Amino acid sequence: MFVDSHCHLSFPELSSQLTEIRAAMAQAQVDRALCICTTLEEFATVHALALQYDNFWATVGVHPDNEGVTDPTIDDLLQRAALPRVVAIGETGLDYYQMDERKGGRTVDDLEWQRERFRRHIRAARQCGKPLIIHTRAASADTLAILKEEGEDGSPGSAGGVFHCFTETAAVARAALDLGFHVSFSGIVTFKNAADLREVAAFVPDDRLLIETDSPYLAPVPFRGKTNNPAYVPYVARQIAEVRGVPVETVAAQTSLNFERLFPGVLA
Repeated sequence: MFVDSHCHLSFPELSSQLTEIRAAMAQAQVDRALCICTTLEEFATVHALALQYDNFWATVGVHPDNEGVTDPTIDDLLQRAALPRVVAIGETGLDYYQMDERKGGRTVDDLEWQRERFRRHIRAARQCGKPLIIHTRAASADTLAILKEEGEDGSPGSAGGVFHCFTETAAVARAALDLGFHVSFSGIVTFKNAADLREVAAFVPDDRLLIETDSPYLAPVPFRGKTNNPAYVPYVARQIAEVRGVPVETVAAQTSLNFERLFPGVLA
């Protein structure tokens, strides 16, 4: 019934409890999940989950915030994207959040390596015809600009993809939609202080909407502050159903259909 379009089951907080998590998913009617890769070093573990379980799939990518890891070439990404049950490129994008504190006082100019890494992911996605999983935080203008510069405008040949764990403004959401991307909401949409985000969730078109947990992070209310897992994605769906004025079953069915359309490899 429900699909978690973005989770990190390879992370230690969840990998050690996989049997219990899968049982909880079944009880909550969460029948599929996309396991997201954040480093090349992690890829084998993420891919193994997709190979072991017929309702999990994998991505390949290096998160923009990860330093001190293997920086992927286009070939690195393409080779892994060609493997069975790998359905997307990412998580990729830009992250300028708390740049000064976390990155030794560097400026946006000093983060050119992030932008170059992002461009390689986009080019790999276009070459292999698989969608992008976009992470953007405090960097939406550059994220959108680079996508446009690389030809991601929704036209034939575009990779497309999803702006995951969306927390940006309505204007950014509209710009992402104009480029042909989907928008995915996490447990943040249930937070008390997320009224503006709920307004965004209300207007995203039916055929561009996805839901996710981004677990082990960002557990929805009433589990906020606890370790998140894919069994909690129905709480995201219920909040979105409320703001859209539709039954939760409608959100479940539409987001599941959108998941299949965006990641056709899940039907192979």
